[in-house]
Amino acid sequence: MHSPDFERRLSNTKIKMKDKNIEVLLVTKPEDKYYLSGFESSHFFIVLTEDSNFLLTDFRYVEAALEKTWPFEVVKIDSNHSIFDFLAKYDKMNIGIEEQHLTVDHYKSLEKIFTSKKIIFAQDIFNTQRMIKDAYEIRCIQRAAEIADHGFAQLLNAIGPGISERELASKLEELMKKEGANKISFETIAASGERSSLPHGTASDRIIQKGDFLTLDFGCVVEHYCSDMTRTVAIGKISDKMKNVYESVQVVQQEVLEKIAPGLSASNVDKIARDKIRNAGYGEFFGHGLGHGVGLEVHEAPRLSPTCQIELSAGMVVTVEPGIYIPNSFGVRIEDLVVITDHGMCNFTLSNKELIIL
Repeated sequence: MHSPDFERRLSNTKIKMKDKNIEVLLVTKPEDKYYLSGFESSHFFIVLTEDSNFLLTDFRYVEAALEKTWPFEVVKIDSNHSIFDFLAKYDKMNIGIEEQHLTVDHYKSLEKIFTSKKIIFAQDIFNTQRMIKDAYEIRCIQRAAEIADHGFAQLLNAIGPGISERELASKLEELMKKEGANKISFETIAASGERSSLPHGTASDRIIQKGDFLTLDFGCVVEHYCSDMTRTVAIGKISDKMKNVYESVQVVQQEVLEKIAPGLSASNVDKIARDKIRNAGYGEFFGHGLGHGVGLEVHEAPRLSPTCQIELSAGMVVTVEPGIYIPNSFGVRIEDLVVITDHGMCNFTLSNKELIIL
């Protein structure tokens, strides 16, 4: 698999810097640092100016950084020469920061340096840039989704009365890693019976029983890129109401998948699902957004929610995950991972969505 085009990413970032009148940009968020450099380290900073790219790290990672062929000048930092000592020479410039990540302590340190120019919030530079995935990113995400699909297919043989949620979650994670996942993208959700009404019910010691719904929400990471999917299965005979709710969620999701396309706002896509669930009589039981972007983070922009006005564009990768959750009774969620194309979408999640009864 080819490497990302870091030169293009840096160039695009600098265009956005100029648009915001930022003369020096401090990058601190791990995912954004990786996005620009591909460098992996527990402690480093990226500083960009119009003409220069700096990667600052300590003695533990300097050698690894210097071994790379890339458009960064490596600068060693330590207790005697910190990131703030390095930035002091730019004290007359406008500095951009990632306000959603920078600590208060670091912000106060910057305020001591940048007294003559304002500190500019710049998180949206990366939030917007990372929304549109390139071919490399899409391949990684698609591979992660494929691994998750395969893991789920294999797990079905192990699901049944007598096994605990925690055992199933552990087995699923093991299956994905055997398929080639680098790691899981978040703690696997396995919620059965009355616990399936918990949208984020992480696995417990509850034993699967006949008549349960079991909701599994999971994903994995390939080359730093995440996948995310959910399936709800039935354990033996279930009630007519449970079947009705499942079919309602399935129909809603299918309608969204048929209509989602570039040019629609994220809020309008959410509204398609929300209106249909409300018309089915379950509006009060759908309390979260319809979906979210997926990439280097399992939850990133854009959000498919009532308040997000971002217009969908080709290259965005989002989840479509309607759900109905009846408190202390049961819940159903079906989640696919799709990439927006020029004319609609391509679904990366291929697992069966007809009601599976085990």
